[in-house]
Amino acid sequence: MVQFHEHIISDLLEDSNGGLVILSSGLALHKLIASLLLLHSPSQGTLLILSASPSQKSSITQSLQSLQNPNPNPDLPTEITSDLSAQLRHSLYSSGSIFFITSRILIVDLLNSKVPTSNLAGLIILNAHNLSETCTEAFIVRIFRSLNRTAYVRAFSDKPHAMVSGFSKAERIMKCLFVRRLHLWPRFQVYVSQDLERDPPTVVDIRVQLSPLMNGIQKAVIEVMDACLKEMQKTNKVDVEDLTVEKGLFKSFDEIVRRQLDPIWHTLGMKTKQLVWDLKTLRKLVDYLVRYDAVAFLKYLDTLRVSEGVRSVWIFADSSHKIFEFAKKRVYQVVRSDGVNLAGESKSVASKRRKVKGDASNEKNANGDSAGTSANSGIVLEEILEEAPKWKVLREVLEEIAEERQNQALSREGELMVEGVEDSSLVLVACKDERSCMQLEDYIMKGPQPVNIPSNILCHKVMREEWEKYLWSKVDLHGLQTHNRKKYKEPKSFGVFDGKFKEPKGFGILNGVLPSTHGQNAETASISKLERDALLAAASGLSNPVAENISIGDNPPPTPGVGGCGKGKVKRRGKKALVNAKSSGCEDDVKKREKTNRSETCISDNEGKSGENDPVEVDDFNKGEDGTLYIQKGFLRKHNQGVDAKGLTHAKPLPPVHFHALESEQHNILDDLKPSVIVVYHPDMAFVREIEIYKAENPLARLKVYFLFYEDSTEVQKFEASIRRENGAFESLIRQKSLMIIPVDQDGRCLGLTSSYEAQSLASQNSVTRKAGGRKEVEKDMQVIVDMREFASSLPNVLHQRGMRIIPVTLEVGDYVLSPLICVERKSLQDLFQSFSSGRLYHQVETMVRYYRIPVLLIEFSQDKSFSFQS
Repeated sequence: MVQFHEHIISDLLEDSNGGLVILSSGLALHKLIASLLLLHSPSQGTLLILSASPSQKSSITQSLQSLQNPNPNPDLPTEITSDLSAQLRHSLYSSGSIFFITSRILIVDLLNSKVPTSNLAGLIILNAHNLSETCTEAFIVRIFRSLNRTAYVRAFSDKPHAMVSGFSKAERIMKCLFVRRLHLWPRFQVYVSQDLERDPPTVVDIRVQLSPLMNGIQKAVIEVMDACLKEMQKTNKVDVEDLTVEKGLFKSFDEIVRRQLDPIWHTLGMKTKQLVWDLKTLRKLVDYLVRYDAVAFLKYLDTLRVSEGVRSVWIFADSSHKIFEFAKKRVYQVVRSDGVNLAGESKSVASKRRKVKGDASNEKNANGDSAGTSANSGIVLEEILEEAPKWKVLREVLEEIAEERQNQALSREGELMVEGVEDSSLVLVACKDERSCMQLEDYIMKGPQPVNIPSNILCHKVMREEWEKYLWSKVDLHGLQTHNRKKYKEPKSFGVFDGKFKEPKGFGILNGVLPSTHGQNAETASISKLERDALLAAASGLSNPVAENISIGDNPPPTPGVGGCGKGKVKRRGKKALVNAKSSGCEDDVKKREKTNRSETCISDNEGKSGENDPVEVDDFNKGEDGTLYIQKGFLRKHNQGVDAKGLTHAKPLPPVHFHALESEQHNILDDLKPSVIVVYHPDMAFVREIEIYKAENPLARLKVYFLFYEDSTEVQKFEASIRRENGAFESLIRQKSLMIIPVDQDGRCLGLTSSYEAQSLASQNSVTRKAGGRKEVEKDMQVIVDMREFASSLPNVLHQRGMRIIPVTLEVGDYVLSPLICVERKSLQDLFQSFSSGRLYHQVETMVRYYRIPVLLIEFSQDKSFSFQS
């Protein structure tokens, strides 16, 4: 355990009432909780942990298990679920152990008096930044404090920037938790900085230059983002200080803008609303530019062009055309065979070219000489396939690590023990997401190989496969458009050429949806058509199917119905929903697939029987421009996270590599693997802190960290801005703490069973003083029967604050029963619209009328959103 964790625990133990702890992100909150749980003894009572995410539960359990390592039977926390009977849950509450529990189960048991609160030692609440006055956790704490005044409530958060959103949020959270002490532990706190900087790891900062085209795209996106922010400033609806490009790089920017616009959202024009959505899209573009390869980025732009082309504001900005133009140039260009670009620019073509079908006069003869071509014929596709600059640098870093280790092994004569500490040979590469891990693993495994390209040009096999998938997606789209045109006849005024309808005007690589009108530029339309034909010709020239080179698991059997019209279902990781994977479904496309021996596939039920039951991540880039989800075998192989490239031929030896996705939230990955070298491929502030904690806990371990940054990119800007933002949040919290006014009774010791935030009850407010000299009437015990499923809403909490008695029951009809005659069905706005469209509301009202004389529909609007009635 690091020493500042001991200081935090000692501060918490000083106050028996509890407190609110806010740490910097990445400072091992799960280890702090585990150390706190280790001090718990069954004699103190049962300890309940609320609001823990699944990743936090597993991290806390693993950390606690490692702390109790010598113990063969460690006392680990278990989870109380709704599957357990009420009697069994009552016995668990009295057992003195530690349990994870959801707020919905606990509030129902508290209201039903199934929880022996005198046997509870206290509550630990995680993710305190999500709390509010009307949340279920606040409801639980208020009842818990009224029944047990000696137990503690300890709340934790490692998202300081979320604690400063809104007015005095930290103070309001402390008030609803009935705690009086706020503990702030930023990275710049004295104890923290001393611990983490005592034995720092060796750090190598590598700055990689963006390619000229990537730099052009980044500048264009920033210019478009700046233009959108200036347009939003003209509305005078948002605070100008919040409208900066730096803040626009973070997800929290959407929350900042929406929080200001929600009260007037119904009065905003369509353009202002669209600007909010566009800023979110532009932030994704900046992120995906440095995260994904050139072909995947182009695919994403294809999707955006089709899905947002009509209503988007950013697409019509001055610099937006550069984004599409440069993204296309990173992948391919369409030029004449004499090297002249269709736009008129002269190119020296060194990459591989594919001829459009029918240009037989332009084919090279046996001697390699090009036949005579006219200026108007011989269109070829120039394949660029620009690799991400970081890919090559990553491979060079791994080769350097292997070379260093080889030299060290020779100098030490194979001795791998230094000062009694084992030197692990594993290299950990940290990437943002699973897709990046899989692609980098393919890149490292396959090495730089020329694939069907002249020997003077190296094209990596990974980029080749991505490019072929992209071409096949164009074939699918063309087949679907042809099928739709045959199904729905177009007006003759649009013209027919050689038995086919003319292609509509498009932009760059994208074809429009609407047919061309007479006023459109014929030259632009012809360039678009030639470009489309070149892409289709390139796809028809593919000899090796894309999917055959990429297996799923251990060589599964071929899928029946390849290229057919079948359907399959694939699990999306982290969700229960199933995604239907559809093929294009047209007969012409089936024939074309059979002719070219394509094996991009729909997934059938037989494939699941081959032993590959792992969930599959379906990326957004697999969607065709028509919305159909194309699932390819390249995306169906699950990332195995391990690479041992020593056996690769035609490549230098590489060390064993483990790829780690930061989005997986495996907080104990460093303790499990104990790597000697860490390559931070996508810089992340929280992961950097995790590395510092790991090194502070293992001061004798030799650790070397490589940081890969794109020089002068938004990646560096975002990383530095995240540190500044967190420091600013802590400075604001420190000021709030110095000015905080905390009532004496905020510890909840003066709280009664029927406590209410109202100064006077409703009966006393309405008493008439002229009756009997103002004699106070006897208050009635108001009670409401509430459906069990309603505790996700804030309404039961509000009713309890007003002094009403809440009786949770599973109701078959309605959500609230006020009397034997009155039944209430509560609907939020979104639920109301869905119930209208599905007809569910009609059937609910029918059953309410059957059993109750007065059925009531309660429409619940959001607390911080205004509304207006619309037609």
